[in-house]
Amino acid sequence: MTVARTQAMTRRETRLARDAAPAPRRQAAAPAPAAPRRRWGSTVAVALAVPALFGTVALPAYAINNNTDAAGTSLQDAKDAGAQAFTAPAADEASEATAVSREGYTATSDAEIAQAAQVAAATARAEQAAAGRSQFAAQQAAYSGPSASDLLSTSGAAMPDYSLSAVFSEALKYQGVPYVFGGATPAGFDCSGFVKYVFAKFGINMPHNSTTQGNMGKKIAVADAVPGDLVVSAGHIGFYAGNGMILHASQPGTPLRIGPIYAKNWSIVRVGI
Repeated sequence: MTVARTQAMTRRETRLARDAAPAPRRQAAAPAPAAPRRRWGSTVAVALAVPALFGTVALPAYAINNNTDAAGTSLQDAKDAGAQAFTAPAADEASEATAVSREGYTATSDAEIAQAAQVAAATARAEQAAAGRSQFAAQQAAYSGPSASDLLSTSGAAMPDYSLSAVFSEALKYQGVPYVFGGATPAGFDCSGFVKYVFAKFGINMPHNSTTQGNMGKKIAVADAVPGDLVVSAGHIGFYAGNGMILHASQPGTPLRIGPIYAKNWSIVRVGI
């Protein structure tokens, strides 16, 4: 075998061996990075939040621009015209109170507040007056001045000019004096003792008896009566105070005061004129 043949056979075997060998594996290409997923939740939240925010800002502006005063002028028109004042429309207290009540609350109107203040003020005045009467009664109980008889027996004593208005003004001074049976001084009066003492201030002597006192004057029509005249009924007497009222010492436990004429049958008697 020649060298050339041997070389040819060697090349053939080498080619056959190469063709019989398995082909080398190609390295797999690295996968491309996945695209990031869209966050749909955030997108939806933003889509909802933006209109809501716009509505929150826009609504107050709409309300302001559409608010009108009592004359029908809008706030925006007033601003455009350079107005210096804007009057809000008056509130309907009844409607407001009803609306609040529907929500489970109660409302107090201005009228109710004013009424409560008036009641409180009246109560305070009544309490003050009661305290004053009690103090006056305590002072009068310790009275040690002249009686009606003492006033009349004082010779040369200056007496005020007599008139019905002067008599009534004097009688008013003794409101609050306690009732004392048989009393004829500011320490305590009964009905006729009160009348006796007041007239004694003007130098007029009256007995301590209501019936006799009533007979000392002239009976007149009720329509002609004025404060200072006497109201006379069975067993009782006092000063007419006008408008169907009497100033008198009425009964034990009740201080001298003005009250309605409660007698069924009474008449008006005028003394001294």
